[in-house]
Amino acid sequence: MKCPKCRFENPDTQKFCGECGERIEKACPNCGNNNPPQYKFCGECGCRIDIPSAVSPKDLSFDEKLAKIQKYLPKYLTEKILSQKGRIEGERKQVTVMFADMEGFTSLSEKLGPEEAMPSWIRFMKS
Repeated sequence: MKCPKCRFENPDTQKFCGECGERIEKACPNCGNNNPPQYKFCGECGCRIDIPSAVSPKDLSFDEKLAKIQKYLPKYLTEKILSQKGRIEGERKQVTVMFADMEGFTSLSEKLGPEEAMPSWIRFMKS
């Protein structure tokens, strides 16, 4: 359980933070009541409070974002996007997006690489 003051990760059985000494309580997501850390349900409204909170994703740096996108796009397309970054950044366009799950595509694209995989995917969409 994270300390509300210093964000130190403490065992769920702790009543006080091992780092800063702050009292550790679980706030009910339904009514906001503070409950002792060992409670599984809120003492005020009965709502379940022992569900672990989702881990928030860390903000990626520009280089990390670039490395991720380069994994899925052909190099020439990545370079084109980067060369026109100033012109396309912040531009709004109405687009149509189709999400599809094609069986075996991930493993195929990992074997082929983005340059070879993208044209086969586009040919598939046109047929």
